Amino acid sequence: MALSAVHRKSLDRGSLRRALIVMLLGGLFALIVSTRLPLCPMAGVLGVPCPGCGLTRATLALFHGDVRQAMHLHPLVPVIAPVFIAAVLSAAFGYVRGPQPSTNLKPWLASRPATVLAAGLLVATLGVWSARFFGYFGGPVPVETFRAWAHERLDSAPRASPRSD
Repeated sequence: MALSAVHRKSLDRGSLRRALIVMLLGGLFALIVSTRLPLCPMAGVLGVPCPGCGLTRATLALFHGDVRQAMHLHPLVPVIAPVFIAAVLSAAFGYVRGPQPSTNLKPWLASRPATVLAAGLLVATLGVWSARFFGYFGGPVPVETFRAWAHERLDSAPRASPRSD
């Protein structure tokens, strides 16, 4: 059955709206990363790294070709980053595409192999996190609290000199 012109137009508007939402969220994430705002609430508030701390910086280091720095920040980045990026891209494309007619096909994120992979990565991440507190893998990854981030930004901001009239 062919789609009517009105239905196609609303479908295109819906896809465009969803694409704009995805682009806005991506832009917000890029802004946060570019300002180096601490992404982790646990590290930002408590100053203690969480199991995933260092993964964003490690992924950025990998994109810049600095494998040594990436491995120092998080040794599981070569495995976790591609899986995470694939999952985010798949979810974003699925969201932009919109609701599809029901099929019996299971999305790959809900499949048994994906669940086993996720469970294995979770156990490995928690193992690396625990081992770091005992000095392995270079010790805990350095983190920055929100307070330290704000002080650094405020201290480096140019100050207006008092006017002498």
